[in-house]
Amino acid sequence: MTRIEQIIADKISENRSICVICVPLIAMKPQIIKGNTHTDHCGTLRFVNDFDLKDVRRFYTILHPDTSVVRAWQGHETESKWFFPLKGSFVVAWVKIDDFDNPSDSLKAEYRILQANEPEVIYLPQGYANGLRALEPESQIAVFSDMTLEKSLKERHKYPPEKWFNWYNLNN
Repeated sequence: MTRIEQIIADKISENRSICVICVPLIAMKPQIIKGNTHTDHCGTLRFVNDFDLKDVRRFYTILHPDTSVVRAWQGHETESKWFFPLKGSFVVAWVKIDDFDNPSDSLKAEYRILQANEPEVIYLPQGYANGLRALEPESQIAVFSDMTLEKSLKERHKYPPEKWFNWYNLNN
């Protein structure tokens, strides 16, 4: 149970009121936001029109020069992130954290392969750890966040890359 879930459970058990706007955040699950392409005589347009940027506070890009680097795991109790491939392809994985200070080794990670030629965005709500690895050299991905860098660094938890996922054998 996350700290937020524990706070809400405690308040409910004490018959105390809770902020109604907080409850939907707990139910949030990772989402795939589909995009598309359009090609005409001017070139090709890649778009994800259903990606609503109203909650985004910042973004950055990551360039992986080769496929050996694994950037994992970063856990966020209150930060949400979106991932969009700019060039090449990535495997992006995520896991719902049960206890940020001492997460279980038996948590099950999920993953998706993002390819720049198939536009889509992965949304990971708060309460998840994430990681990624390029599947092609020189791949690049954009990461959007709903939190300032200063706040993100204060609530980030790091875990070893091999903890929940085999980055080099996606069939297992």
